[in-house]
Amino acid sequence: MTQTETRADVVGEERRWQGHGGLLAAKTLAASGVDTMFTLSGGHLFSLYDGCVQEKIRLVDVRHEQTAVFAAEAWAKVTRRPGIAALTAGPGITNGVSAITTAHFAGAPLLVLGGRAPQARWGQGSLQELDHVPILASVTKRAETCTATGDIPSRVASGLISACTSHRGPAFLDLPLDIAFGMAETEPIRLALGELVGPEPEPADLRRIGELLARAERPLLVAGGDVYWEGAEGELQALAEAAEVPVSMNGLGRGTLPADHAAAFSRARSLATREADLVLVVGTPLDFRLAFGRFSAPVVHVMDRPERLATHVPLAASAAGDLRRALTGILEACVANGTTGRRRAWLERLRGEEAERRRGEEAQLASAATPIHPARIYGELRRRLDRNAIVIGDGGDFVSYAGKLVDTYTPGCFLDPGPYGCLGTGPGYALGAKLAHPDRQVVLLLGDGAAGFALGDLDTLARFGLAVTVIVGNNRCWGLEKHPMQQLYGYHVAAELSGRARYDLVAGALGGAGEIVEEAGALGPALDRALAYRQGPYVVNVLTDPDDQYPRSSNLA
Repeated sequence: MTQTETRADVVGEERRWQGHGGLLAAKTLAASGVDTMFTLSGGHLFSLYDGCVQEKIRLVDVRHEQTAVFAAEAWAKVTRRPGIAALTAGPGITNGVSAITTAHFAGAPLLVLGGRAPQARWGQGSLQELDHVPILASVTKRAETCTATGDIPSRVASGLISACTSHRGPAFLDLPLDIAFGMAETEPIRLALGELVGPEPEPADLRRIGELLARAERPLLVAGGDVYWEGAEGELQALAEAAEVPVSMNGLGRGTLPADHAAAFSRARSLATREADLVLVVGTPLDFRLAFGRFSAPVVHVMDRPERLATHVPLAASAAGDLRRALTGILEACVANGTTGRRRAWLERLRGEEAERRRGEEAQLASAATPIHPARIYGELRRRLDRNAIVIGDGGDFVSYAGKLVDTYTPGCFLDPGPYGCLGTGPGYALGAKLAHPDRQVVLLLGDGAAGFALGDLDTLARFGLAVTVIVGNNRCWGLEKHPMQQLYGYHVAAELSGRARYDLVAGALGGAGEIVEEAGALGPALDRALAYRQGPYVVNVLTDPDDQYPRSSNLA
């Protein structure tokens, strides 16, 4: 199935579907491989719930609608299958808007089904009557209202196809109450979502990029999240090895080369971008995370869709289309122009920088300071993580340390708020990730500020018996705002939090467990207890140094 096709395949062995609208929606989802839906109970969704029960789709109910969408996004991120969320009308939808927007910026394939006031009484003031579509149109690939019960399967199918077609992202479908409860008979639909293929890159574009790469003596390849979404990690590794190209990864691109691969560099990226004579960026926008593409070297941009290519900086070359084929074509052109052995000195220079910077981290990773230095948490955590552990960051400075110090070896194993920067993602991400991979370690890293957004969903993790290790970096302030404001104005306001908040006791009250850690020497044993706990979430509430500031340079403007 190509990405331009929107017709669904008819199920040959089942001649007709009959039932209410919720059942028809659930049948379409189940026939397309969906087995889990995240939601918060609302009357507008009852027929959909009944359909899910009949079709044996697992319903996972949460304490806030944003968590339902974040969980669906995480499910998509760790499985590369569409995540499904159902939100009730009015405030149910608006509570989920920030999470839907996060998925939009992350390019995560979601289908959000919304309850809606009855169509037959529209405009008469029904409970929670709100036109959701205009609100969501700018942050979804497809947003529409279904106006006939018999159209529900085709509309659900169109939403799934849209969400899963590059460039991926969320789709939204409104189901009015009377339409969802109405009865209809329809043709069955089953989607082969795994067969969706992006457009073919232009061969001439790939040859041009391959030629530039072959001529470069000090190239750098930056791989982003779309390399992961397109399943192109094998092609990335082949290019890195055969063409001797160093690779840096950002966002969900982390792990597309294992952190210990000879071509993978994280600490040396600053040197690499300064001294490179060609920067090849694949599958990620030239946004603030990459200095908006303002490198001293020529820049080549490769994306999954033409409209995703950068227009705000000059490009030496570009290509758009299926990234697996793009990387293969670039490698073929590069090898044809001869590169073997020319970059070993460049790779060795970067390896030396990488090793030196890692050695420079050791003192902080082992710090015995009181209050606890945030890096010490990661010094203890890193040696306890499995190679395929899923690490989730939700916060500011505390999570910035995670991005720097936690190495990722398996694709889809480091989840953070992404370029939209929305806090409160963590408990939902942990929920979706642990349900998708119950046998893996799932570790949630929470800043104490971020904890306030969704702490109630520790109850959800406990109700579903999900063993998630939660580490709160508790510096009693909004560190990402406090320190810059102090530098700008000589004072700070609206940046202090409770002096000794007991997030660990909240976990115990909501069905999990936890403890507080105030001395660095107690960190290791506390993490061992947390990782061994199997009854639900275990919160390690670590009192960190409020005066510590993560070193960063601003690329926001």
